[in-house]
Amino acid sequence: MSTDQEAPELQVETENQAINEEPADETGLTVEHEPTIDELRELLAQAEKKAQDNWDKAVRAQAEMENLKRRTQRDLENAHKYALDSFARDLLPVLDSLELGLQAISGDSPEVEKFRVGSELTIKQFESVFAKFNIAVVNPLGQPFNAEQHQAMAMQAVEGAEPNSVVNVFQKGYLLNGRLLRPAMVLVAKAAEKPAADASVIDAVAAPVANEAVDPAINQKQA
Repeated sequence: MSTDQEAPELQVETENQAINEEPADETGLTVEHEPTIDELRELLAQAEKKAQDNWDKAVRAQAEMENLKRRTQRDLENAHKYALDSFARDLLPVLDSLELGLQAISGDSPEVEKFRVGSELTIKQFESVFAKFNIAVVNPLGQPFNAEQHQAMAMQAVEGAEPNSVVNVFQKGYLLNGRLLRPAMVLVAKAAEKPAADASVIDAVAAPVANEAVDPAINQKQA
């Protein structure tokens, strides 16, 4: 076969290959399929949804971090404010013993007077230290009963006392930075019971009425 006959066959094969290949742009790169408007809208919707999901996650993470920060700050503040809680509770019985001992002191001898002065000075030192660390006493004598700070040991009718008021304090209570360390043990006044009506007065009033109702004939004869 001559060269002239082979040339047309090569030309036909080259054209067929060109038809089967994807079109190329000016740079020689293959031109991809251009998306339609609907496909672009779908891609945009997916991108917006993904962006919104990521935004929601970021907002929730930020909110959780803020909550954690506030809780941590509150825990630290409470730890500083109430660090002496257990220690203060252990000191209260010591102060109670000093006050009870001072109340039990009797006599006017120099030794007794020295002991009294020493006990009073020690109690004042306790009170000064308590005030320094915001430990407040709860001594509600004459005040209305408060269930959050007082523990009622008994109720009793007391003449001249307002009902539900504290008429005696058996043991003082204490607060640490406003939080209850120990409730005050108190006696609470109750309303006086109304006395029962005099039975003799009731009988005297009821007897004539009863006689008239039971035996009207006697009343007619008397008339």
